Amino acid sequence: MRSFWLLFLLFISSSKIIAQENSTFKNSEISTHYFYGYNLPHSNEIGHLITGKPHGFVFSWNKKTFGKEEWSRRFNYPDQGISFIHQDMANSNLGEMYGIYGHMNFYFFNRHLLFRVGEGVVFNTNPYHREKNFRNNAYGSRFLFSTAMLLNFSKKNIYKGFGVEAGALLVHYSNGNVKSPNTSTNSLLFNIGLTYNFDYDQPVEYIQKEKTKYSEPLHYNFVVRTGINEGEVVGMGQKPFLNLAVYADKRFTRSSTVQFGTEVFFSGMLKELIKIQSISYPEKNVTGEESSTRVGLFGGYQLSINKISVFTNLGYYVYYPFNFRSRSYVRLGIQRELPHNFFVNFSVHAHAANAESAAISFGYRL
Repeated sequence: MRSFWLLFLLFISSSKIIAQENSTFKNSEISTHYFYGYNLPHSNEIGHLITGKPHGFVFSWNKKTFGKEEWSRRFNYPDQGISFIHQDMANSNLGEMYGIYGHMNFYFFNRHLLFRVGEGVVFNTNPYHREKNFRNNAYGSRFLFSTAMLLNFSKKNIYKGFGVEAGALLVHYSNGNVKSPNTSTNSLLFNIGLTYNFDYDQPVEYIQKEKTKYSEPLHYNFVVRTGINEGEVVGMGQKPFLNLAVYADKRFTRSSTVQFGTEVFFSGMLKELIKIQSISYPEKNVTGEESSTRVGLFGGYQLSINKISVFTNLGYYVYYPFNFRSRSYVRLGIQRELPHNFFVNFSVHAHAANAESAAISFGYRL
């Protein structure tokens, strides 16, 4: 609780100091939230790590939009921002989290309901170690990927730019199986906080949305995905992988695109796992001659927000010579458009709730 009051005092003092340079922070807002809640037992494997009540704070900077760009009018004038999160996981084996996120705030119900989604990179203070911290089977590395979703009641500018917010926060931590173990954690947290708007004394004028129809012809995409991952056998080592994909997409509106295509997976991790199982696990009836290559068909949906988009794919392996987890899979990712029809994205390839790999992808849209 001491950290809460310290954060509160820092927030009040910083808002007053920064407000003196109001022109620098035009159309922006800062906020701070204290949270307290629960680590969710999503797997029996982490039951021994669910002990105390996690707590911490979020400090955020938000840049407001008023409809100057067409995309902001489509999404009801969202905020773009950066967040810093500190979370004590309330278990000495799990340690503490320090994370930086890029986020967007979306508003509903006359801008009194705020939904935030953020993606970030987090530093963990006490990851798995074979001798020093063997109980932490949730995080196999110090650096993790994280998704944070916040749903708050928001009342802005109650008094001279200060407002209040309260609601719920869901935070997921995982390294995408870059290094084992990677059981991951999910935290459900309840938060309360303050906001400060630097332009509270200025009238707000939104550019109104124009109703226009939009569609594009069929496009074809070529993607190369790569990265490193480690198998379920802790200590087997990180191996590179390569994924080649070709798919068609059809954009029906400025925001919505559907996809359908095929992809081939080359996995050094699976190749090593086949070798290990053929030698050490005779009950699995693995000969060691099985191919580690897989071929999948997938369909998906992409939601575009300015030059950033999020996408999800559901896939099925039509060529599946080695039984690894399941024949169905899912891919979740975030993508950034580049000049001349190129793009780059980051995605997680998973089977149900079990991540297989986190990939950096480069692509071209024809």
